[in-house]
Amino acid sequence: MAGVVTVSATFGAGGSVIGPAVAERLGTPFVDRAIPYTVAADIGCTLEEALAHDDRTEHGLGRILSNAARLPNITLGGVDSYLAPRHFVPDEEFLVRTEKVIKEIAEHGGGVILGRASQLVLAGHPAALHVRLDGPRKRRLANAAESMDLSAEDAERLLEDNDRARTAYVKHFYRADPADPALYDLVIDSTRLAAAACADIIVTAALAIP
Repeated sequence: MAGVVTVSATFGAGGSVIGPAVAERLGTPFVDRAIPYTVAADIGCTLEEALAHDDRTEHGLGRILSNAARLPNITLGGVDSYLAPRHFVPDEEFLVRTEKVIKEIAEHGGGVILGRASQLVLAGHPAALHVRLDGPRKRRLANAAESMDLSAEDAERLLEDNDRARTAYVKHFYRADPADPALYDLVIDSTRLAAAACADIIVTAALAIP
């Protein structure tokens, strides 16, 4: 059975840097943009349509955030969740196809998968290591501003939008809180450690899975 690492990362936590570094060290694919491409081909829609439903793209995040703002909040099991009103048609087809791609990656060749609630899609998978990258807001903002050459105002706006939209995605579709440490085998403050050190820790943990 193929080994797989899922990486859930908040904005400014370095997921797009640490994920590829882990994949390189493990000699396995880093799976990010390939997911919407595959979903588009599977459904027979345009790439733009698939990206509009993807939680790792600006267009997709904007759509998720816009939809979430219109949905009433309720609490399920202590977790705030979004329930759609009757006239709202959820994007279930894209969700099902995305889950299918993630499961196929896990079963055939493995890889390092960034985002898309992959820690929940592959929950219980015996060969999967689930990792959360996070850190204090102040350090995440500083990291984002430096790595993306953003003003402090732009970095704060992007952090707010990204964190809210990705949390809404997981809560709406999976009724879970992505910040819940119980969803992960390993939680790292990647704003405190260098990216290379974070990658080394994850690789060591991945190789320790029997």
